[in-house]
Amino acid sequence: MASTEGLVPITRAYLAKFYDKYSFAPLSEDVDRLSNELRKCYRSFLTELPNRAGEELLISEMEWTPPHKIDENLWRNREQIEEILFLLEKRNWPMKGHATSADTAIATTVERLDAEMHGILTAVQSFQSASTEKIFNMVVTYMPQDFRCSLFKQQRERSERRKQAEVDAVISSGGSIRDKYSLLWKQQMERRRQLAQLGSASGVYKTLVKYLVGVPEVLLDFVRQINDHHGPMEEQRQRYGPPLYQLTSMTISIQIFLKMWWRHFDEVKLSKDDLLSLVEQSIHVYGSEFKRFLVFLGEVFENSPFLIPAEEAGAAELNQSDDFMEAVIPAGKTHEVRLTVDSVNSYIAWDFKLTSGKDVGFCLELISHSGESNPIIPYQRYESSQGNFCTPIAGIYKLVWDNSYSTFYKKSLRYKVDSIPPVIDTTQLDASNEETILDAN
Repeated sequence: MASTEGLVPITRAYLAKFYDKYSFAPLSEDVDRLSNELRKCYRSFLTELPNRAGEELLISEMEWTPPHKIDENLWRNREQIEEILFLLEKRNWPMKGHATSADTAIATTVERLDAEMHGILTAVQSFQSASTEKIFNMVVTYMPQDFRCSLFKQQRERSERRKQAEVDAVISSGGSIRDKYSLLWKQQMERRRQLAQLGSASGVYKTLVKYLVGVPEVLLDFVRQINDHHGPMEEQRQRYGPPLYQLTSMTISIQIFLKMWWRHFDEVKLSKDDLLSLVEQSIHVYGSEFKRFLVFLGEVFENSPFLIPAEEAGAAELNQSDDFMEAVIPAGKTHEVRLTVDSVNSYIAWDFKLTSGKDVGFCLELISHSGESNPIIPYQRYESSQGNFCTPIAGIYKLVWDNSYSTFYKKSLRYKVDSIPPVIDTTQLDASNEETILDAN
């Protein structure tokens, strides 16, 4: 079992710095060019050929905007690839019964495209499997290598078998490819919700999770924070989402084009050779660029840590704003900062956030001349807080972050505090200066 001592989950600031080392070369211009040609062609089918019932609705439903999440886009690409493969199956060819040399040539090309699309499907499936295994193996690495680890693996295997049985049931009952992938994404979101709920557990439940199941708290913090809307993965979406969104749109266009062409195969006035060439180019460019993206993202993912030393997390945050400090508060201890305030109506301001742990106690106290602490801001537990307080008297004020209630868990804190002198009213200042001048005369 690897030690998690001194480690915290990756932060968005850390990933931003890490991703600076990995720049994805822009997609080929052919991606946009071919996508536009595909859309132009299948829309011309609507205006120039006999309209079959529901085709306009079909296109409007299929031309959806790619989702924001990286993993959802990968699932959407898989769905579109399978839809394309369905159209490329021999039983769905529009050339059935044809014996012309031209149709034979088309059939040969379609068989080659079918093999190419299967290769793309295998690539994305392998990428998703490898990514899932990396996270799972990371969790196992930090678990006790005893019966608890075996139990954890068995539970995962049972859960995945159950999910696969649900997918098989949808397929065997005649469900569509869309039905299958709706279920797969629902299952993926269920996994994410379960992890988030586990990571958000507190008190006795969280202690039981750690000591009976064996998952260290830092991992619970990781699974709770990793997919937050503004969490670490949002940095990945902003950096690497746009090219993936383009590829998702391209595969949608390929699928709509093929579906519309197959429907109007004998009615299309354009050259079948030209249309086939367009499909062939599109699938080749899509496949090569999508595989390139997967290889790149796989390299980033392989080298990206999930847990990092607290000092590195603090350093990454400090690079964004070097006013922030970082402290680790051991279980049963407190962290204090004292500020000397020289003037009445000064402001004490604070801004803090935990980078590890669920919450921490916080209060503001005034230290009397005898050394006694008098509460000013009542004690309350926070995960993060921003605030300020106008001082009624000059003196020494103490900001306290309390982890004394925790028996086992340290807390990693990122914070900044300041004492701001009172703002002098300029009208009063001008009047005072004027009186001084008059007195001098």
